[in-house]
Amino acid sequence: MTALPSRDQALALVHEYTASDSLRKHMLAVEGAMRSYAGKFGEDVERWGLAGLLHDFDYERFPNASHSPTEEHPSEGVRILRGLGYPEDILQAILGHAHYANVARETKMAKTLFAVDELTGLITATALVRPSKSVHEVEARSVRKKMKDKAFARGVSRDDVVQGATELGVDLDEHISFVIAAMQARSADLGLAGS
Repeated sequence: MTALPSRDQALALVHEYTASDSLRKHMLAVEGAMRSYAGKFGEDVERWGLAGLLHDFDYERFPNASHSPTEEHPSEGVRILRGLGYPEDILQAILGHAHYANVARETKMAKTLFAVDELTGLITATALVRPSKSVHEVEARSVRKKMKDKAFARGVSRDDVVQGATELGVDLDEHISFVIAAMQARSADLGLAGS
């Protein structure tokens, strides 16, 4: 087995391909949630972290509005990562986070990436409407309340959040609380430490 690329190498790719600060922060949030879950499940924290950090690195350049299963995001990104020698389990997890890629989520890593992806967006949006803009003031209860408001964070798929927790086999409220805690641990990097 080849050595895992470093986090610095992965972060350089994120910066090379993604200009949007909010998309970069989303990838950092997903990375944090993946690392936390890897620790909880006794899995490889670095490996899971890379899957989270890189899952959307190609999104800005290859947005895939038509939801092609083989072109643009995430397929194009996976081709790039494969060329750089990233391990297949990470690539399969990245493909699996997009329904339209038609790649089954068979590993715990793949299920976790899907489970935390949309949820981090919902938690971020919930934090940003608070006067302090701090994730430290977000609770699972407030995220659940925001989930019911269809006009709030309209781009976030509520179905994916619920399905993700189900596939992972975790209680939804516990899952939300766990991901909030993971995001709180790196709130400064996410721009959510508060004013």
